[in-house]
Formats: sequence, C-alpha cells, structure tokens
Amino acid sequence: MNRFLIRLLVVLTVILGVNYVSWRWLESLNWSAWWIAVPLVLAETYSLIDVLLFGMTMWRVRERTPPDPPPGLTVDVFITTYNEPLDMVMDTALAAQGIRYPHSTWILDDGARDELRALAEQHGIGYLTRSAEWANRPRHAKAGNLNNALMMTQGEFMLILDADQIPKPEILDRTLGYFNNRRVSLVQTPQWFVNVPEDDPLGSQAPLFYGPLQQGKDGWNAAFFCGSNAILRREALMQLGLMGYVREVEQNIRRALKGSRTAIRKARRSAAASDPMVARLLDEVEQATERARVDLKNGRSYSEITYELRRTVDAAVQELVAADVSALQADLAEISAMGLSSDQGQLSPEEVESAVLQLSTREWSPLGALESVQAVLEAISVERDTEAQPVMPLATISVTEDMATSMRMHGLGWKSVYHHEVLAIGLAPEDLKTMLTQRLRWAQGTIQVFLRENPLTQRGMKWTQRLMYFATMWSYLAGFAAVVYIAAPIIYLVLGILPVTSLSTDFFLRFIPFMIVNQLLFAVAGRGAKTWRGQQYSLALFPTWIKACTTAARNVWFGRPLGFAVTPKVKEGNSRDWHLIRPQLIVMSLLTIAAVIGVVRLALGLNEPLGTLVNVAWVIYDLVVFSVLITAVRYEGFTPTEEPSDALER
Repeated sequence: MNRFLIRLLVVLTVILGVNYVSWRWLESLNWSAWWIAVPLVLAETYSLIDVLLFGMTMWRVRERTPPDPPPGLTVDVFITTYNEPLDMVMDTALAAQGIRYPHSTWILDDGARDELRALAEQHGIGYLTRSAEWANRPRHAKAGNLNNALMMTQGEFMLILDADQIPKPEILDRTLGYFNNRRVSLVQTPQWFVNVPEDDPLGSQAPLFYGPLQQGKDGWNAAFFCGSNAILRREALMQLGLMGYVREVEQNIRRALKGSRTAIRKARRSAAASDPMVARLLDEVEQATERARVDLKNGRSYSEITYELRRTVDAAVQELVAADVSALQADLAEISAMGLSSDQGQLSPEEVESAVLQLSTREWSPLGALESVQAVLEAISVERDTEAQPVMPLATISVTEDMATSMRMHGLGWKSVYHHEVLAIGLAPEDLKTMLTQRLRWAQGTIQVFLRENPLTQRGMKWTQRLMYFATMWSYLAGFAAVVYIAAPIIYLVLGILPVTSLSTDFFLRFIPFMIVNQLLFAVAGRGAKTWRGQQYSLALFPTWIKACTTAARNVWFGRPLGFAVTPKVKEGNSRDWHLIRPQLIVMSLLTIAAVIGVVRLALGLNEPLGTLVNVAWVIYDLVVFSVLITAVRYEGFTPTEEPSDALER
C-alpha cells in the first residue's frame, strides 16, 4: 500500500474539508431559513469529523507478516451456539477438530440440547453448557456463554468461532506466533462469507472494515475484537474479570456509603431521633461511615472496611432492639396488671380498647430510625450474589461483548493485532429481515458501550486509541445526518428555499475539490475493494441507525430492555417484506415528487436553474443509494456454485 499517497490525500482532505466547513459556518448560512440551514451545516460538520477520523485511521495502516508459532501452547477452540441447526454446528466443530496445531475443541451450547451433546460425544468433541449457578440469574447472552466456558477450561489461549464459521486447518499456525509478544492479548482475523453473490445485495462483505480500517486501527494499537475468528489470551481475559470484579465491588461500596449518609440525614429528621440514645447511635454510625469513606480513598481492604462499618451498625441496631424488648416487656406487664385488677382476671372489650389507646400515645421504638441505614448497608458486600459468576472476563455491558472487551484490554495496557488473511469462512444473512436484525444489534451494542464506557474518558488508553474506538461509535450517528441530507433538496425543490446564501462560485470552488479528494482517499485506501455497497447502506439504513441510538439510550438511561436476538444462520423465508423498508420507500416517493415539482417550478420561473440542477442531481444520487434496498427485498437467496469445503481450499 502506498502510504505516502494516502498521507498526502489525508492532508489535502483535512485542509479542503476544514476550509469548506469553516466557510459554511462563517459566510454562507442563510439565516432567514435557519431551521434548515443550521441542521444542514451541523450534518456537514458531522461528516467532516467522520472523514477526519477516517483519515487519521488510514495514517498508520499496517500490514503484517505472521511469525512462526512456538510449540507447546495450550489452546481451546470455542464454538458458540444457541439454536443453530445441528449439522451446521457439527460441520464447524469437525473442521475445528481438524485444525493442525494441537488444541482442544469445545461446543458451547447455550441451548443445552441433548442431541447436540450426543453428537459431540460421538465425535470426541468437548461439550459445555451453563452450570447450575446460572439458574435464575442474568445470562448475558454470548458473553455469558463464553464466561461460563472460561471457568470450565484451562487453555492459555482460546479461538472463538461462531457456529457457522468454518476454520481453515492453518488458522492457529498463522496467528499464534503473534503471541510471542507477551503483551499481545488479541489477534483478530477477517470475517468472510461464502454465501454472498458477486453483487453483494445485502452488503454482507465488509472489505473496507476487514481490511484498511482494521489495518489502520492496528497501526494505532486499536484493532478490536469482532466476536468471532479471533484468538485471545486467557491471562488478559482473567485480568479483565478480576479488575471488573474489584471495580464493581468498589462501586457498590461507594453507592452504599452515599446511601448511608442520606439515610442518616433522614433518620435525624424523624421523631425517634429526639431520643438521646438514638441521637448518640446515629452519631456513631455517621462517624463510622465517614471513616469508611476515608479508608476507601486510602486503599484499605474492602473486606475490613465493610466488616467494621456493618459491625458498628449491627451493634447500634442490637442496642435499640434490646431497648425495644425492655419497653415491650414493661407494656405487657402493664396490660397483664390491668387484667389481674379485673374481677374475672380478663379484660373486657372496652378495657382492651382503652389499653390500646393508652399505649398508642406512647413514644414507640426508635429502631426505625436506623432500619433504613442498615438496609442500605446490606448492599455492601464483597460477593456478587446476583451474578452466576463474580468474575466476568468478557464484558457484559451491551448486547455485543466484543468491542467493550477489547477496549478494556487496551485500557490495561495489552496490545492487539489484526491479521489480514481469511482463515475462516462463514454464512451471511440471506434475507433483508435477518440482515436488519443483525445490523440493529451491532449498532445497539456499540451505542450501549459508548454511553456506558465512553472511550474518550477511559483511563489507561492513549488518546489515539480512544479516537479509534470513538470513530466506530461516531459512525452510527449517521442516521440523524441522513435525515437532513434527505430533507434539504426536497425543501428547495418544493419551496424554493436554499440553506445557503447562494450557490456562488465560492461554494463550488470549496465544495467540489473537497468531495473529489475525499472520494480519492476512499478509493486509494480501499485498494480496489468494492466499497460502494457499504457506502449505500450507511445512508439507506438511516432508520436502523436512529432506532439503534434511541433504543440503546433508553436502555442505558432508563433501564428499558433491548432483548437479544441471535442472528439466524439460515434463510427464514422467501416473502418479500416491503414493510421492512417502509420509511425508505416513503422517502424515495417524496424525493421523486420533489424532483417533479422542482422541474415544474423551474418552468414557471419560481426556481433558479442552477439551484434546480444541483438539487435534482442530489435527489438522483439519493435515489441511486436507496435503490439497493429494492434489490435487497427482491433477493431470493444465494445459489451456491461450490461447496464451502471447496472454498476453504482456495
């Protein structure tokens, strides 16, 4: 790859892009139509940042030659499955069993199917499913499946494969050598699909991502885990799990101490707090809470902090309970005395009512003043009783486990490698519905990670690594910019309103060179790969990207469930689901109608010729982009011309 040419194009793109967008903000905004002018320039600014992040990624594109693997490493090959067809799982498992480098092969069956267990045993393949500890606890989907397997195996390294990813025999020979560097924790290889026709109607192949983008991230030590076709170091994962456990315990203690202080303040406002004994005990608990907070800051043992604080609170509660019991005994004695003074030795209903009224006016137990404090402190524990495993090596903060896991490893100083060689061949979705389900889950998982563990604020990573992760997350915000790019030409053609002051020479002299150099950068970086389909889907799936952002935000901020859908590995049917692209069909209709109206308005002298020409061209471009969805709906599935086993020999 011509790194000099790429860097030259990156520099030109930055100069021309900043020049254009700066001019747009400072000189060209049509403030009389600010409601479209400002959103459009914001969308263009978003796109410029996206291009700049792409340029930064391409600046250090790295191509690697694999070192020879050392002998004697222990490797577990994990094949994750839930409900995939048995023959598909076994094809992958048998291919994994045939990997040349010595290893152990395991089927991780989250569906706990007896028939799959029998097939695995028949072929001498290991079979694992969830342990009993997972009953009635969060399962965490694929991440939980892998975490369970990590606790039941011992290999130094693990190759992770999805149920449809058939590995080549040399996959470990070509990747294990990178682990000669003791700081390498991850080697990711491409995902390539055998059931995709040349025109790739569903955009399943990702030649730009599994190529220049991952190689560029690799140059910044930021190539990340993609869920399958990756080898990971157990030591790094277990360190992640232990660090996560410690972090979770510390967060629980901090939350409990904060809650304890709040509960004490509320207790002081209660009537019972006027009792001198209660006031004294609240003082003692408050002092113990403050000592615990200082000890936590100074790094004292969590178990010692929690033990001493809970001992103080328990002692206070016991003292109050003792006082309660004494008061209750006195009250019972008084009631008993009332009964003995009666002629029959028994209270009449009227006397019972009188006794209850008398006792109800007394100051009852002050125990309630400390009950809330004690309840809060129950949360302080070095155990994670709500989880099946206290240690969770793979991240469980999103519906996808991969990106967050590798981001955390980079934060701990581990290194990653992207090896650009197809070493496993999988199956892509063969219908639009399945493809949309897959893309939505990927986007939701990425946005969840962004909202929960924003890479820009993560400790331990270099600023370049942070930007590499941020670039991927940033790209999923494209749906919002797409809405503006669609609306702008419609508004001009129908209403004659331009978001710029005029389509002047200044506009074209700044805009056209920027776009040309930008496209040249993509072409050179892609090295002839067919990236157009990916560019189409980045715009055409704007409803999916918007839905992913909004649903992930509701999940993170308000706890609304996302659900988890395993991507089907076989075609679900031949029905043409036009309703799946209803928003895009509406947009295409609006664009077409707007173009017709614009031409009519031009004929009537209501629109300018240049403005009409530019916006009609814009509409045509959008329609060409959206046309991929028509092809996707009409796609009847892949007709193979060769068996997967033949493809593996290539």
